[in-house]
Amino acid sequence: MRTIERTIEVDRPVSAVYDQWRRFQDFPLFMEGIREVRLTDDKHQSWKAVIGGKALAWDAEIVEQVPGQRLGWRSTRVAHNSGTLTFIALTPAKTRVILYLAYDPKGLVEKLGDNLGLVSARVAGDLNRFKKFIESRGAPVQTRHRAEIPLPACP
Repeated sequence: MRTIERTIEVDRPVSAVYDQWRRFQDFPLFMEGIREVRLTDDKHQSWKAVIGGKALAWDAEIVEQVPGQRLGWRSTRVAHNSGTLTFIALTPAKTRVILYLAYDPKGLVEKLGDNLGLVSARVAGDLNRFKKFIESRGAPVQTRHRAEIPLPACP
């Protein structure tokens, strides 16, 4: 397994940064190669991407979640990756995001790309695009996750 650790500071409150990251369906707007992320339930997603000219699809699950602080995931089929994101409030309006990614390049092309630093460059680019994406929005998106939405009272 290979690992990458990257840190970025975002000029938005920690709650807004965390909530925007949890909007997986927005990932194609700032992640290179990601074509679709479909939520299957509160903890599972199906991903579609084109990476190195090759169409890929995989599933992932959230394995750790501390709202506003930490998010951990792992792939459940095909692509072999896992990671954590830690969200730290530096000020009321500034957040540090620390990404730790573990992945296993398969095949000659993936291993060559990894050795050339392409995976690391893509991760850094995705984080920079996320920063620009959220900072360019007029008002931060406030998301209520399904688990946080209150159920209507029974009659």
